[in-house]
Amino acid sequence: MVTLPKGHDSAMRLLLIEDDELLGEGLRDYLRAEGHVVDWAHRLADLDAYRGEACDAWLVDWQLPDGSGLDWLRGQRRRGDTTPALMLTARDQLGDRLQGLDGGADDYLVKPFAPEELAARLRAVCRRSAGSAGARVSFGGVTVDLAARGAWRAGERIELTAREWAVLEALVLRAGRIVDKAELEGLVLGFDTVLSSNALEVHVSSLRRKLGRELVQTVRGLGYRIGGGTA
Repeated sequence: MVTLPKGHDSAMRLLLIEDDELLGEGLRDYLRAEGHVVDWAHRLADLDAYRGEACDAWLVDWQLPDGSGLDWLRGQRRRGDTTPALMLTARDQLGDRLQGLDGGADDYLVKPFAPEELAARLRAVCRRSAGSAGARVSFGGVTVDLAARGAWRAGERIELTAREWAVLEALVLRAGRIVDKAELEGLVLGFDTVLSSNALEVHVSSLRRKLGRELVQTVRGLGYRIGGGTA
């Protein structure tokens, strides 16, 4: 069982794009309390700092001081980026909703809203995107259920810490792909967290001890991988 607080879902790395200081601070604090890593951009110009960084989802305000969040999202979609996105806006007309969804948003939330609803919609969007709603995936003798947030070996559920689960989940969602160390640290531990130089290696080593050394492959000089190819 993953040692996350009761009722919490899988940890994600999120990019919040919101200029309202009070709303942004409240959402950031709520989502961090849920166990997620949250970066907060107050305007479009701030997004340069996060260019190229991997995220599990975007939370995008439509109207920003220096432009349209929807136009930014359209640009990301034209470039082929399929990161799940929730549009956050006070625009509540049917035409606005259709425009937002057709413009690339995966869901549309009208302000004001309860943070609990945002968190639930976020989980649903990310499950749909990953194709993991209730699905189990297997790697050799290890079965991982992303919806249940659990891992089994030889039919026995294995106790994992929150960090160990976050590493496992991040790799499973990118199965077959080499995930470099910096990206994995950002997804799991957060770019703004002070870490020991070997923190990630410690979590990977612990996963191998619990689930088998063959599960997480080290691709020398490149990163880590689950599934696909040989180490």
